[in-house]
Amino acid sequence: MKLDFEHHQSAHCESGVTSSLLRESSLNKITEPLAFGIGAGLFFVYVPIIKINNGPAIAFRTFPGLIFKRTCNALGVPVERKKFRSKERAESYLKERLEEGHPVGCQVGVYYLSYFPREYRFHFNAHNLIVYGKEDDHYLISDPVMETSTRLSSYELERVRFAKGALAPKGQVYYPKSNEIITDGQIKKAITSGIKRNVNQMLRIPGRFAGVRGIRYTGEKIKRWRDKLGLHKAGLYLAQLVRMQEEIGTGGGGFRYIYAAFLQEAYGYLNKEELLEISKLFTQSGDLWRTAAVQAAGIYKGRLGSQEDFNVMGDYLIAISVLEKEAFLALKRIKW
Repeated sequence: MKLDFEHHQSAHCESGVTSSLLRESSLNKITEPLAFGIGAGLFFVYVPIIKINNGPAIAFRTFPGLIFKRTCNALGVPVERKKFRSKERAESYLKERLEEGHPVGCQVGVYYLSYFPREYRFHFNAHNLIVYGKEDDHYLISDPVMETSTRLSSYELERVRFAKGALAPKGQVYYPKSNEIITDGQIKKAITSGIKRNVNQMLRIPGRFAGVRGIRYTGEKIKRWRDKLGLHKAGLYLAQLVRMQEEIGTGGGGFRYIYAAFLQEAYGYLNKEELLEISKLFTQSGDLWRTAAVQAAGIYKGRLGSQEDFNVMGDYLIAISVLEKEAFLALKRIKW
């Protein structure tokens, strides 16, 4: 049982899955940047009271599952999403959908993905892939971050679908229920709503831990980590930031590049010159995030370690906060 499905490599798992699952109904128009932007995927949150892999919880994108949900909702595409208590029922449901001709998105844990290089396997349960068939005891897998399609045995797929811990996937599957053609008019409307949503979640979300305020707050905290935590633990916290930025999908810098590409594609639909200029600001932000990652790596690898080095690291994030605030305010001023 093998569906007519073409694997495409993407920069990020969920936006890649979303664009792949909508490829047929959109006539290849819903690209990864469009899926990411329509789904308002750009975000930042720092939650020091929650620990992941012995470091503070830091995210550079929206909560897992929202990009697919928001993109489909904005385009008027009905969605089916299921979680399971029973592993047997989860596999049975997956087989039923494949027999009906539906490629299916799955949320999985990374740690036991046998085709991942060992250095990229750690306990993170919000990875996304597509199952598009089964041959003998192996499921056919399209993992957007991989160059080619691959396979997992029934046992391997069950293991990652029911990984334990934070964000446990619980056998979660999802897919668009309709293959009705998505029109340019639907795409234009979805682009506008996606931009407005992303502006709100980066500028107006309450509190100091999220959005552009959250980036500044994190930068200010980093400057105090060396004295408060000690050099070793502060280095581990910075390693956590870099791991979440550079190894989970595309992280901080890469997500900004995707959003810049989204605004460029949005210009093709909306013909608003401001989008092209604002896209340059997000490219600059992506560059700064990558520069900050190099600084953080120098600290946690022991090449750097003075208080001034932490100050430089914190200042990078504060500069990013200023830049992204400028970009989102510019998007907010556009007359739609």
